[in-house]
Amino acid sequence: MHFHDGEVPVDYRRYTGRKLIFIVGLLAGLLICLVASISLGAADISMVHVLKSLGGLDVAPRVEIIVRNIRLPQALAAVVAGAGLSMAGAVMQSILRNPLGSPFTLGISHAAAFGAALSVMVLGGGVITSGTGGGVNVTAPYITTASAFGFSLLAALIIVGVARSRGATPETMVLTGVALGALFTAGTMFLQFFADDVQLAAMVFWTFGDTARASWGELGSITLVTLACTVYFLFNGWNYNAIDAGDETARGLGVRVERLRMAGMLLASLLTASLIAFLGIIGFVGLVVPHMVRRIIGADHRYLLPACFFGGGLLLLISDTVARLLFSPHTLPVSVLTAFMGAPVFLFIILKGRRS
Repeated sequence: MHFHDGEVPVDYRRYTGRKLIFIVGLLAGLLICLVASISLGAADISMVHVLKSLGGLDVAPRVEIIVRNIRLPQALAAVVAGAGLSMAGAVMQSILRNPLGSPFTLGISHAAAFGAALSVMVLGGGVITSGTGGGVNVTAPYITTASAFGFSLLAALIIVGVARSRGATPETMVLTGVALGALFTAGTMFLQFFADDVQLAAMVFWTFGDTARASWGELGSITLVTLACTVYFLFNGWNYNAIDAGDETARGLGVRVERLRMAGMLLASLLTASLIAFLGIIGFVGLVVPHMVRRIIGADHRYLLPACFFGGGLLLLISDTVARLLFSPHTLPVSVLTAFMGAPVFLFIILKGRRS
């Protein structure tokens, strides 16, 4: 091992430098794909005109409306949702020490969806319409998010309880998540049974994760929650590394394991609930991205979490753009595409774990 100036080993600096280069590359790719996504659609707009519009320069009024009012909110919603779900998945996999942990596989997404549906249909949290703007107009977003958070937290507490029980294997936790997902899906279907035709059609459409329904106000809400949770997760990156080494080792290093685990599940549930409440269920992003990133730069959470943030935003932005263009002029909900993409990866992780 080579040393430079008697301080930091050169090999270690190269090792960390490669991780930083990868993270910066993800950020650059995200920015490029953001501009490209806004330029693509039924009305093609050159990337130069997109940059002019985003920079506040004079462009045609039609271009200004398409860029700022239609495509930019949708693209940013995809970035924020992808980043948030990826961060939640990475943290859940760490604090539960379960490679199959994610908001979707553990049933937390389904619990949040049931809470949001209950709020919209029963608690007066929204007005269900069949208009062109989407399935649900949320008139009281904070009531809807609070309801979604309450049920997602319930699911998270059950998962943590199972994880703390003796002999809890990763398979046990996933089976618990499957049972919770089935339970809350049944609850959502129960609500749908009492809905009229218009409400039923709107509720089924709303269940599909779709970034197009996010307005500027809703985008601001989910961005605020995502950034706040991300700051906490990044601040505790070293503590998550300690937990990966085992609870006893983490306690020996001064980490408050139970407190960190509960806070992590709490914030991951809040993050999931806020995204589900506004965008619907978007599955597998929180499972796939952490595994993809971990294979490239390793499991050090000081680098893994920032890479998941940018990588999740990039993956969902690309998926959303492809879903929007695939059957143009019809728009496919991005959740359909992520499910097709995520299911084979999910099976691969299970089979790999069984072989090892």
